[in-house]
Amino acid sequence: MEGLKELILKEEKRLKRIKEIVDSRLADVPEGTLRVTTSKKNIQYIQCVENGTEQGYKLSYIKKKDMPLAYRLAQKSYDQKIKRLVDRRVKQLDKLVKEYEDNEVEEIYDKLHHIRKTMINPVEIPWEKRLAEWKSVPYVGKEFKPGMTEIYTKKGERVRSKSEKIMADTFYDLGIEYKYECPLKLKGYGVVYPDFTFLRKRDFKEVYWEHDGKMDDADYAEKAIRKINTYIANGIFPGDNLIVSFESSGVVINDKIIKQLISKYLL
Repeated sequence: MEGLKELILKEEKRLKRIKEIVDSRLADVPEGTLRVTTSKKNIQYIQCVENGTEQGYKLSYIKKKDMPLAYRLAQKSYDQKIKRLVDRRVKQLDKLVKEYEDNEVEEIYDKLHHIRKTMINPVEIPWEKRLAEWKSVPYVGKEFKPGMTEIYTKKGERVRSKSEKIMADTFYDLGIEYKYECPLKLKGYGVVYPDFTFLRKRDFKEVYWEHDGKMDDADYAEKAIRKINTYIANGIFPGDNLIVSFESSGVVINDKIIKQLISKYLL
């Protein structure tokens, strides 16, 4: 699974941060453990400390004025449980990170001799083949109105704005394949033409990018919001398989923002 190793490393980092917290708190704790009992609806707090007696431990009732001790003992018990769990999980994740690679199943096929590749049926379609099949599906994009300014990308295709050219050229420079204005039918709206459509490697989902460039135009903004809501109603969610970027006459998009969105949602 593409991206799983990154998730494992992120979880390991979270657990290690938790471990630092509990280790710090356990560095200075009172002796013993806390026992809580009830007697005639009254709650009693008891400190249990191991000793060399026949019973094995000493019990001391905690008075009201000493309640901070009860809280510290309760915290100690909780922190010790967290520490045991975290230590165990970090050890497991360390081992998994050393052994696991995101593309290990695909790599077995990739490393085969080209003749041998023709003789087998891989358990998963290799990414390059999957991407090639996705790219090969023909489509008819949205027509350009007569008289529109002609703007072309590095890839040689015509786009509608300078901002779209900046975006398309960024994808091209980064080696990210896309379809420009590939039609998509949304129930309750009709056919839309997302500015860009991608096939995401980490989960093989189609991802759509809508760039709304006139958000200070009230009619345009209302239409853009209605379209985004229709995406959501069709199970296409911003932050998952829908990327949305915005501009106005006073605020323009730049390649830094584009690259941040790419890094977050496409890679």
